[in-house]
Amino acid sequence: MTPGKDDYDDPILPEAESSTDEADLWFLPGPIEDEDFTLAPLPRADRRALFDPEEWLAAQNGLSEPLSRLSQAFGELDSRLRGAPKGLRLRLALQEAADQSWWAGARFPAERLGLWLALRVGSTAENEEALSRGGWAVRRLTEGPPPSADIPAFLDRDEDRGGGEAWDLTDLLLTLRGLHPVTQSAILFHAWRLIGPETARDLEAAVLAARHGAAMSRLPGRGASFLPLASGGPGALQGQGEVPRKLAAWIAGAEQSVLSCLLQLDRLRDWRARADAATADLSGRVPALLLDVIEGWPLVPAPLAEAETGASRAAVQRNLDRLVARELVTEVTGQGRFRIWRAAL
Repeated sequence: MTPGKDDYDDPILPEAESSTDEADLWFLPGPIEDEDFTLAPLPRADRRALFDPEEWLAAQNGLSEPLSRLSQAFGELDSRLRGAPKGLRLRLALQEAADQSWWAGARFPAERLGLWLALRVGSTAENEEALSRGGWAVRRLTEGPPPSADIPAFLDRDEDRGGGEAWDLTDLLLTLRGLHPVTQSAILFHAWRLIGPETARDLEAAVLAARHGAAMSRLPGRGASFLPLASGGPGALQGQGEVPRKLAAWIAGAEQSVLSCLLQLDRLRDWRARADAATADLSGRVPALLLDVIEGWPLVPAPLAEAETGASRAAVQRNLDRLVARELVTEVTGQGRFRIWRAAL
């Protein structure tokens, strides 16, 4: 060894490496033999599709009786709204959007949503965004093409805001053609909620499903524009568990909501018949136009009545006072200015 040179400077020869006893390498894993290779004993991910059409078809077949009851009730609602005044559709949509928003976490009644939608009044910094989403829901429930025509456009989703995810729903819908529109709407609802955690998705999913459910209409676009899901309570939107349980809750909740809408239409029909009889002696077109407005909007301030009827402020005030005197309309504020009226149902 060269003087002054440390022992650690000696190179390690390859022969020395190869001569290392394998017993000294106990801390290294042994060689993996292909025939002995097995996965670790841990839970494995479920490789099944999240929404298997066959599974939902089996659940649908097992719920044929409640599904037929829902279809019959919706058929009656669809028939009654076919040719009905536009205000009735609006009133039902306001109630549905408010109830869906309530389920999604925004607390405001249909009357407040109606005032915001008509005149942009009644909002605060805390609820402006929620009312804006509620207004979007009303518009989507009452107008525009159905979601099946263009789901990304229906949800206002471009490539920067989940457009690709919305196209995934379009692809999913293509695989569901053999299912009833009610079942398809349930799948779309649960699928859109699963895709992302944004706050708006719950309301978007409910509106998307409500509009698509109306595809079972005999004459789509002429009667009921949406399938009520929350007007009779949020049961349809709260289904959990296995597919049969989810679908059963969906159908039962939708049926309850449709029946609630039919009861509301009954009350409005009776009120309108009474109002028409009580105002038969009044001359001019303003009384009948005011009845149309009050029939469609839960709350009617004077500016809204003016805009909808095209009458002057004086004519609107005079005729509203007449309707109040005949116990057809109720003034709800009890003040001299900024008054608001509603139907005395």
